[in-house]
Amino acid sequence: MLKWAFIFLVLGLIAGLLGFTGVAGAAIGIAKFLFFLFLAIFAIMLILGLTVFRAASGP
Repeated sequence: MLKWAFIFLVLGLIAGLLGFTGVAGAAIGIAKFLFFLFLAIFAIMLILGLTVFRAASGP
């Protein structure tokens, strides 16, 4: 997912340099959404890994 966010970021930057502001804005918006979705999933998995899964695996 982070890879796709980076791809859309690069696509948006290139489109912005070429003057395609509509495409650039949409690509940057998608990249932002994917990045924050990645952060949310990462935080959830980190919390679960430190609490629930450790308790389930035993001492």
